[in-house]
Amino acid sequence: MTEPANSSYDWKYLIYQPYKWLIFLPLMIVNSILFATLAALCALLISAKAGSFMGRCWARVCCWITPVKVFVKGKAQIETGKSYVIVSNHQTIWDIFLLYGYFPTDFRWVMKKELRKIPFIGYASEKVGHIFIDRSSPRTAVQSLEEAKRKLDNGISVVIFPEGTRSGQKEMRPFKKGAFRLAFELGFDILPITIIDSYKINRSGFFNLMPGRAGLIIHPPVNTHLFTDKLEDLVSYTREVINSALTD
Repeated sequence: MTEPANSSYDWKYLIYQPYKWLIFLPLMIVNSILFATLAALCALLISAKAGSFMGRCWARVCCWITPVKVFVKGKAQIETGKSYVIVSNHQTIWDIFLLYGYFPTDFRWVMKKELRKIPFIGYASEKVGHIFIDRSSPRTAVQSLEEAKRKLDNGISVVIFPEGTRSGQKEMRPFKKGAFRLAFELGFDILPITIIDSYKINRSGFFNLMPGRAGLIIHPPVNTHLFTDKLEDLVSYTREVINSALTD
């Protein structure tokens, strides 16, 4: 369950409100328009990787202006030049900024198609090469994942939130199996990541914010070849790994 509010939190929340509306929100709008435009231009004129770099800059600025102090543990678990299916718990929308801004190698998001409609950001995401998926159509979803296979090479990974939606709390929802099936099909290892305390930054609704500290814990890769024909075991094991950092 979400941690209950306390008087200290209430006072901090009230003090933060003028900053949020008068400074954070205008900066967030300008930041998003600026870097989405730069990302699209870089992707069109230079490369998708250059566009993705602009996306990373956008995400970091989002954290800076909140402000969120970010920590990352376990970078040594990542093998340079290797592609992974990255799976993570999903607490709030701030998870996107944490992963995009601070995960140390290039990746593509699997995103629901509705996000393509977000002004500037949706167009930039398409040009950078992020993968849009129609959850309501299994056939279209399969086609999107086939497209993903063509985009993931030379150390480019893919990020999927197997809970399917934000939990809004420390505890995780059940995992769906799509990310793990994709890992089998691609022959990629699973790279589990635990997102820590983003639910304390963004408690409910995009604008219900508090500055604070949040981060990523990168776990050792999971060799999918050890789980051949054991999809349920792979899902269960990966979930346990991610959850282990939430219960420490």
